[in-house]
Amino acid sequence: MGAQSPETGGGITPIQQMVASCSGALLTSLFVTPLDVVKIRLQAQKNPFPKGKCFVYCNGLMDHICVCENGNSKAWYKAPGRFNGTLDAFLKIIRTEGVKSLWSGLPPTLVMAVPATVIYFTCYDQLCAALRSRMGDRAQEAPLLAGAIARVGSATVISPLELIRTKLQSQRLSYRELSACIRSAVETEGWRSLWRGLGPTLLRDVPFSAMYWYNYELGKSWLCEWYSTREPTFTITFAAGAVSGSVASIVTLPFDVVKTRRQVELGELEAKNLPSRVSSSTFSVMGRIVAQDGFSGLFAGFLPRLIKVAPACAIMISTYEFGKAFFRKYNQEKSLGPLQTSNT
Repeated sequence: MGAQSPETGGGITPIQQMVASCSGALLTSLFVTPLDVVKIRLQAQKNPFPKGKCFVYCNGLMDHICVCENGNSKAWYKAPGRFNGTLDAFLKIIRTEGVKSLWSGLPPTLVMAVPATVIYFTCYDQLCAALRSRMGDRAQEAPLLAGAIARVGSATVISPLELIRTKLQSQRLSYRELSACIRSAVETEGWRSLWRGLGPTLLRDVPFSAMYWYNYELGKSWLCEWYSTREPTFTITFAAGAVSGSVASIVTLPFDVVKTRRQVELGELEAKNLPSRVSSSTFSVMGRIVAQDGFSGLFAGFLPRLIKVAPACAIMISTYEFGKAFFRKYNQEKSLGPLQTSNT
């Protein structure tokens, strides 16, 4: 995406779009991470994670695999005392460990979330503007296509970083050992090994992204008409983001379940240094889930995913739109400044 003038980029530059999306990613992680920390603690209380066991940590914006090293020693899943519910867990964690413990999973989340979000949102805006100018009568379908392409791009760029981070977590390698491990994998399996697991990620995230942006733009336009306003307010973008995120998360839930199961299975094998003997393709994992838990198993975690994704989408998009509006106003005032000076 080449640099554009503010006028061709919706009134702001790509750099300003990156700053707005970065702010959205930071704010979303700050708000949503405590919910997942509490959820992990409640899960650990019922079923303590043994050494070598893996679970997927997700804050609605990004997810990543975590490997238990020493039972309950890590902050995410140590359980000091008994929790009688979500609110009780919040209060007891704050009282016994301090408020900072609610954000114990923030650093690894931000390492992945910030670059992925910056690439994703900036690419979407640039693509959508370009497609709308070329699609004519079918311009309303531009968000659908732009959302899908942007997600493919961001997921493909971030996938090797996610693989490296997973190996660091699962095997506790030094950076020298990690580079040797990656070099060995590339020599034996080729460069494609760095994108292992990309298929299930794309099957979940690309439809989610396409549906999310299409429904978001429709919802935003409808709400603007309803409230007779040309520019969407913070409330309008927040509501449109929450609803579109909820719809997309429900439709793509089976692929999210498959991706989570696949991550956990591969992570446990890596943690125990065992080779993978079971097919881990998307449809084979889906078949195993249906065989073990029935068709309803593909929709496991429906409510927790909805509770996380809806506010995460709402906070992210409303913050991003607010940032863009701020920069648009700043650019307009900056461009009017010299004109006003010359007129006087």
